[in-house]
Amino acid sequence: MDRATRKALTQRYKLTLPPMGIFAIRNTITGRMLIDQSANLTGAMNRHLTELKLGTHRNQALMDDWRALGEASFTFDTLQRIDERPEPDFDYKAEMARLLEAWRIRIPPGSALSYV
Repeated sequence: MDRATRKALTQRYKLTLPPMGIFAIRNTITGRMLIDQSANLTGAMNRHLTELKLGTHRNQALMDDWRALGEASFTFDTLQRIDERPEPDFDYKAEMARLLEAWRIRIPPGSALSYV
């Protein structure tokens, strides 16, 4: 690969937004879910997984279920991605908040199926 091609690929990589949107940590035994948003889905799910494995997750109910049921009883799912928009002033944060609210209407915080 020549230098110009490499430079162009590096520049494109730097300008590309990470995958963003709504994700869920789902307990496959009870059906309970933690639904959240992130501007970096991969990073957020990795952080949650690491905190659960280390026993330091801030959601105590989720942490208790993780300890009781084990890692195999949970899935990490992307519920909805937000694609990169051509508008330079598109408000990704507001869009994520809107989508999170729509998902939380389906499984409201405080319900038997929610970890929030």
